[in-house]
Amino acid sequence: MSIPVVDFSAYGLNEENINDDQLNYLSKELKKAFTEVGFVFLKNSGITQEEVNRVMDISKKFFLQPDELKQPFRRSTFANNPNHGWVPLESERLNPTRPGDLKESFNTASFHPDTKWPSKGALMGFQEIHTTFFQRCKELSLRVLRVMAHSLGLDPDVFLSRHHLIGTDCNGTALRALYYPPVNSETAKDGQLRCGEHSDYGCITLLFQGSDGLQVCNCSGEFISAPSVPGAILLNIADLMQRWTSDQYISVRHRVLLPPTGDSSTRQSLAFFVHPDDEALITCCDGSDKYPPITAGAYLMERFRETYGSK
Repeated sequence: MSIPVVDFSAYGLNEENINDDQLNYLSKELKKAFTEVGFVFLKNSGITQEEVNRVMDISKKFFLQPDELKQPFRRSTFANNPNHGWVPLESERLNPTRPGDLKESFNTASFHPDTKWPSKGALMGFQEIHTTFFQRCKELSLRVLRVMAHSLGLDPDVFLSRHHLIGTDCNGTALRALYYPPVNSETAKDGQLRCGEHSDYGCITLLFQGSDGLQVCNCSGEFISAPSVPGAILLNIADLMQRWTSDQYISVRHRVLLPPTGDSSTRQSLAFFVHPDDEALITCCDGSDKYPPITAGAYLMERFRETYGSK
């Protein structure tokens, strides 16, 4: 299995409209990728490498601070949105059977006026940079969702109408800046990974990788490398979309292993996790009862409990 590459320039952020031939082509390509692999590389999306680097650069400055300076921004301390903020090293277990993941993150999930942001010294501009990138990813995601609906023979409104509240506290969509610090493989806990095997929770995920390291599970159950392709976005189907499409589109497990012994390199990535509005009722779009109806917010909270326990 290899992850296909699709040129999205016809409907990238630099284009206002898409004609029927272009829409049909993109629909065909994405449908093939999402039914057979679950992942696709999008090139010429309109989001530039310079934009990605800008977010990664200021995020790394945040992560390299002492933990006591990051503590005021810790996830679960914001009343209006418990998913916003800093997630410390080893506090998340994406595979609950393994020790805590050797990564930390900053989740941009709330734009409520009371939300605190890093802003001192070298972190001036942190909020603006993350907010601007969030909005860029949102616009691209809505275009992808339109193409996906078309690929299944659905009205675009089937997906788009349930994502009206992205960027508010009534929608679980989040931009995660992820940082994997250097690892001493000899002192890591038994079975510990940088990121445990998991599938994503929501509809789709846009991933921007700063380096290699991600592995994707193929249809034979083997994990293969998903390389970092400069200028391309790695896009995948998540669990709620698999449920929504009655398993037509597949959500695939992935992971990040520990680096080889002696490798002291760090790793960075940005992941934009797209979720429907909290009150959106998700039912199988083919009219079947393969999965019972569930609201997107209830589904997300259920998955968070598995990942964070009672936190």
